[in-house]
Amino acid sequence: MKIAIVGASGAVGQEFLNILGKRDFPMDELVLFGSSRSAGKKFPFRGKELEVKELRHNDDFKDIDIALTSAGASTSKEYAETITKYGAIMIDNSSAFRMDDDVPLVVPEVNASDCANCPRRIIANPNCTTIQMVVALKAIEDVSHIRRVHVATYQAASGAGATGMAELEEQFRQIVKGEKPTVQKFVHQLAMNIIPQVDVFTDNGYTKEEMKMFNETRKIMHSDVEVSAMCVRIPILRAHSEAIWVETERTVTVEEARDAFARTNGIKILDDPEHHEYPMPLYLSGKDEVYVGRIRADLANPNGLTFWVVADQIRKGAAMNAVQIAEYMIREGLVQ
Repeated sequence: MKIAIVGASGAVGQEFLNILGKRDFPMDELVLFGSSRSAGKKFPFRGKELEVKELRHNDDFKDIDIALTSAGASTSKEYAETITKYGAIMIDNSSAFRMDDDVPLVVPEVNASDCANCPRRIIANPNCTTIQMVVALKAIEDVSHIRRVHVATYQAASGAGATGMAELEEQFRQIVKGEKPTVQKFVHQLAMNIIPQVDVFTDNGYTKEEMKMFNETRKIMHSDVEVSAMCVRIPILRAHSEAIWVETERTVTVEEARDAFARTNGIKILDDPEHHEYPMPLYLSGKDEVYVGRIRADLANPNGLTFWVVADQIRKGAAMNAVQIAEYMIREGLVQ
């Protein structure tokens, strides 16, 4: 089994390296690709040093079985044919193909079987905020169909990649020194602030990030569920948080919901308000699971539940989800 990482120098690419290095992933060789700026860089992996090759339109992917790509939507679109033309499966972390009818959009805990139908040999990794939400929603959906979801996200700088995290750190350093913070990556200063905008606005007043949560959730869950989102950037480095309200077809008790979460693969419950225990990004960065807490009945809706979800955006929200897809496809014999 020969695996490639495209975008090896980025935040998600580095997380791919970290996860594959520690996980018992069935592969014989790993090849790294990047831009011309990244070409030649070397990264340690399982006691060796791997050098990044420049991504080109050539035959470098001829012997690759699975390519984990995280280099941006424009790069994914440009190089998809080059990556897949000899049979490699492309598991893509960008937004390039997510809503294409002939490309499955997969969260393994929710719809892993969709991997079996990928005629273009491309599988899309969903948006980070969608991934952690649908893992939690699947638990409730198995108890009673979810009609509506309202969600407010609290998204870390990591959602904007390594440059976003670097800008936040630099802004805090500048503030401490009494300097004017540099603003480049985000539309406003993020340090000491909250920005109620993630991505650009669309004609209906929602941002693209918010519309991703609406559209991707329906595709992943094969559902008519309606999702209304408010996506907010907050000044922390890693791990996204979400306050979620769901309306189900029948009343689902808190006890039923708690049992459903406990049974769901990939979820950990952290919910002991008496002892001030609930999911927080400070303590959950670097974790693979989706953490759920503050599980309550919705006082404004007899068929409603509300809960709080936290997951590491770079791991479960990106790299880990893609690796889990690859593992599922190998396990099910879908990679040839």
